[in-house]
Amino acid sequence: MNSAARIEAFLEMMSAERGAAENTLSSYRRDLEDASEAISGGLAGAGASDIRAYLDDIAARGFAPTSQARKLSAIRQFFKFLYAEGLRGDDPTGTLDSPRKGRPLPKTMSEAETGRLLDRAAQEAGESGLDGDRLAALRLHALVEVLYATGLRVSELVGLPVTVALRDDRFFMVRGKGDKERMVPLSTKARVAMRAWLAARAGQPAFAESPFLFPASSDSGHLSRQVFARDLKGLAARSGIAAAKISPHVLRHAFASHLLQNGADLRAVQQLLGHADISTTQIYTHVLEERLVRLVNDHHPLAD
Repeated sequence: MNSAARIEAFLEMMSAERGAAENTLSSYRRDLEDASEAISGGLAGAGASDIRAYLDDIAARGFAPTSQARKLSAIRQFFKFLYAEGLRGDDPTGTLDSPRKGRPLPKTMSEAETGRLLDRAAQEAGESGLDGDRLAALRLHALVEVLYATGLRVSELVGLPVTVALRDDRFFMVRGKGDKERMVPLSTKARVAMRAWLAARAGQPAFAESPFLFPASSDSGHLSRQVFARDLKGLAARSGIAAAKISPHVLRHAFASHLLQNGADLRAVQQLLGHADISTTQIYTHVLEERLVRLVNDHHPLAD
């Protein structure tokens, strides 16, 4: 079976019927030709054991799991084409498992670092200064306190309605992804910071009628994510924390990690973060594992 001709026919189909881009076609070509050269007798006539041996070989050569998965995906598409065209009576990739990619652990901050960040924000908000500087400091203090207290997504945070601060409740409802609502808590410090910002905001005629808690003269009408991220990095640098280490998303991860470290249930954290699926929240299982190790070491009678 002429593998080169079969690969060309597959690429022609991808171009003509599926409108695949040149970069996509080039990627398929490289992956399929590499596999065909590595497999004795070529790719088109390969069996499941041949393809499995090829995957083992590229893993041994140091290819990342993502690259392995991409190559296998190209091979799967190739054999689906051969089967659909009647050029093969079987699909040898049907029993092959995709390489496990693994999920990188989220960046987070220690409780001590988070404490330093919040303390610095509170200090700057309490200092007297120019009106513009004081306003910015009060706004940033409210933003970081609310973010760490709630674990909101940054888009949810900057778009909060002003009614959240006006009600001054211990909990409020937020509308997240998929237009789903969830209840999130507000710490005492977050409520105090919001009240201080609300009082300062009320003195600004341009923002007095805005429905947003953090208004801005932007197309959306509220503070942009980019401005908050920039201000947060500046606060981190002034707190002695590397700016590259922090972002609004890192503070969201800190919220979740610190809850779990201090005994919170994974399901509760899932609800607070607004994750539709528990599997998304399971990126934090390393925190639970560390907590269980400490629990055994501290309390098991046979622990060293």
